[in-house]
Amino acid sequence: MVKTAKLALEDGTILEGEGFGAETVKSGEIVFSTAMTGYVESLTDPSFKGQILMSTYPLEGNYGVSSEWYQSDDVKVEAYIVRQVCTEPCHPKSEKTLPEFLEEFGVPGISNIDTRALTLKIRELGSMKAAVANIDISDEELLKIVQEQVPLEDRMLVNEVSVKEPKIIQERKEYNVAVLDCGVKKNILNHLTRRNVGVVLIPPTTSVEDILELDVDGILISSGPGNPENVDKIQDTIRNLSQKMPIAGICLGQQIIALSFGAKIYKMKFGHRGSNQPVQDIATGKVYMTSQNHSFSIDEESIKDTGLEITQINLNDGTPEALKHKTLPIFSIQYHPEAGPGPHDSNRFFDEFIEVIKSH
Repeated sequence: MVKTAKLALEDGTILEGEGFGAETVKSGEIVFSTAMTGYVESLTDPSFKGQILMSTYPLEGNYGVSSEWYQSDDVKVEAYIVRQVCTEPCHPKSEKTLPEFLEEFGVPGISNIDTRALTLKIRELGSMKAAVANIDISDEELLKIVQEQVPLEDRMLVNEVSVKEPKIIQERKEYNVAVLDCGVKKNILNHLTRRNVGVVLIPPTTSVEDILELDVDGILISSGPGNPENVDKIQDTIRNLSQKMPIAGICLGQQIIALSFGAKIYKMKFGHRGSNQPVQDIATGKVYMTSQNHSFSIDEESIKDTGLEITQINLNDGTPEALKHKTLPIFSIQYHPEAGPGPHDSNRFFDEFIEVIKSH
């Protein structure tokens, strides 16, 4: 029997569709992604914590779900919105269907929604608070849940997705890296271990003294969810370590580096999410296709007098996509070089990080 589900938006809109996944109610900030593949990777990406994800591609679930594609241990999105969901997937690695996957982790999904019209609404009004219900609930009750939720930018989401104690990912090698975990994706760790370096994952609250005791050769600040201004302790850590070892940042990590040196951050209208964002290197003119997932960006004007410089820009809207320090071995990117299933244009970021460590 088809379950009726509801989607409520902050502006009072109520949409009805067909429910799948868990029978529950979840709220979050509604955002859209334009990626045509990679729904498993997106659903398990810690950067989506606190958000309701909508896919603009009209069919999801057609190749099923494999634990090999997980980017964390469970589903991180609050709810999932699609035009059409496939319940009979075809893929040799598939272990379960998309509805079974969401049900396993207590996440509601809603299909038969006009995602094209909803995308246009979000582009016009911006990301907004929302809720998805796969249970019997009145419109008034659902809207109340939407209205009472804490805005994404005010939540301490990094604490909900990061490790609480140091965790050895790969035993010590000649060169060793500490990953400050703000919501790291498994692909980031896999790229580091494949480059034959020791890797330790550490909480975002780790002190400078404890990091120095680890005797690592470089720091990577991971991607993660929410407002980078809410993880201000890391800013002090980065400032204190900036003279001691190479530091790199991915996505949220770039924003934290920028804040650490005095730049400013702002919340974007609807962010960048998808696997086809064109980024240009300013020095070479080379263009990369990139995977992106972020709600915040760096204020370009605020970079002046920070010691940082912008090295890459987004060709769609001109926003900063990469930074480097003018004198220190510190650099970062706003997009995801570890993207799965792709594109892989920017994998060399990890090689460059290891090269900087070796030459420092």
